[in-house]
Amino acid sequence: MQIENFFYTIKNSILEIKILDIVDILIVAFILYYVIKLTRKTRAVQVLKGVGLFVLFAAICDLIGLTTISWLLSQFLSVAAMMLVILFQPELRKAFEKVGTGKIIDLNVVEENVIEQKAVDELHKAILKLSMHKVGALIVFEKKTGLRDVIESGTEIDAKVSAQLIENIFFKNSPLHDGAMIIRNARITAAGCFLPMSDNKNVSAELGTRHRAALGVSELSDCYVIIVSEETGVISVANEGMLTRYVDSKSLTRVLESVLLKETSKVMKKLKKKKVRK
Repeated sequence: MQIENFFYTIKNSILEIKILDIVDILIVAFILYYVIKLTRKTRAVQVLKGVGLFVLFAAICDLIGLTTISWLLSQFLSVAAMMLVILFQPELRKAFEKVGTGKIIDLNVVEENVIEQKAVDELHKAILKLSMHKVGALIVFEKKTGLRDVIESGTEIDAKVSAQLIENIFFKNSPLHDGAMIIRNARITAAGCFLPMSDNKNVSAELGTRHRAALGVSELSDCYVIIVSEETGVISVANEGMLTRYVDSKSLTRVLESVLLKETSKVMKKLKKKKVRK
């Protein structure tokens, strides 16, 4: 009976919603969103999760009629605001400082952009050097489709992107040089990974196993793959089962920025004019 009354109340509330109510909800949603952004990489986020679960548990107890527990939880929630002020004192001070100075931009986002740009520069430097010395390389950039099975086939690293590390991994005498390197969130996640080979019979006979592997994984996911030929030093890019060869320095920079900086890619539209079908 209580559940029926609950749904009846919700139905009536929905029918009585006004424009000011919608504005009120949007303002609260914005505040919650900003609080989550502010605390997402701090220990405070764990406290927020705990409080959220506590509130959910209180609502469920009230809904099913657990009177005693509901009363105890309501007493706790009445002082929860003061507890949150004490627990989040550093984060609140930081937030008010940003508002006071007009710096509402999340510093974490700025830091991530710096890291991503650094990764672009390091990868560009390493790939051009590998190409110049004709050192074979296979670098996979994970996108929305997870590559956990591919990562588990190699050696997990989890290191920041650096040109020196990339060059050492693909050095001819390195035990990991024959496999693929996986880049996830602008970090080197794994190396020496095995990729599925493309079984497309239209692939040019002049392409080696690295190019076939790059095409194979790009057929099964939305990843981007950069290949450096060991025989010629030619740089290629594979995506959606398509291969773009003879990528120069400027095009390489644009591809890396498109993949790592999370910006809308204009370069791939230009490169598709030069694409070589499988």
